[in-house]
Amino acid sequence: MIVLQHTVVSDDLKDKFFVCNLEKCKGACCVEGDLGAPLEDDELAILQENYDIIKPYLSPEGQQAIAEQGLYIKDWEGDFSTTTIGNRECAYAIYDENLTLKCGIEQAYLDGKINWRKPISCHLYPIRITKYDGFEALNYDKWQICNAACSFGQDLGVRVYQFLKEPLIRKYGQEWYNELEDLVAEEEQIFKK
Repeated sequence: MIVLQHTVVSDDLKDKFFVCNLEKCKGACCVEGDLGAPLEDDELAILQENYDIIKPYLSPEGQQAIAEQGLYIKDWEGDFSTTTIGNRECAYAIYDENLTLKCGIEQAYLDGKINWRKPISCHLYPIRITKYDGFEALNYDKWQICNAACSFGQDLGVRVYQFLKEPLIRKYGQEWYNELEDLVAEEEQIFKK
């Protein structure tokens, strides 16, 4: 485990390999699970501000689910997540021509329509953050649907934290990420001795 500023980083983030392989999984993480994507409190307002721009990117089923349930839902623990269609796929997920699920929010971002890429929980996946008093724990969420991503990462020699460099910087900043790289390098040097 690495203690870094106000975070505790699981060793799995530096020891495990991972590179998303959408050709294999078809975006299964947008469907599987108990709820939609976890949302941070500040993301609720961002969704409200941008929904009219995002809406045309969504499927009719996604638009209907949001019209009926709202832009997001509150779960039994008081946490917020994206709305789902029939308690399955995220209402913001859309199928491309290859029947791969992608994010409608991200498509609006990629088209330059909004400046919010997607919920940070999605951007950081397979890292899941647990918040405690005074710190956040970053853990690797190993899941069978991502087996192809693990194999692909192994083949390419890309670790979880390296694959997720951009969202980690988005969440914690460049200085934090640089320090993480330094701490990982120090551990590797000690291990080699």
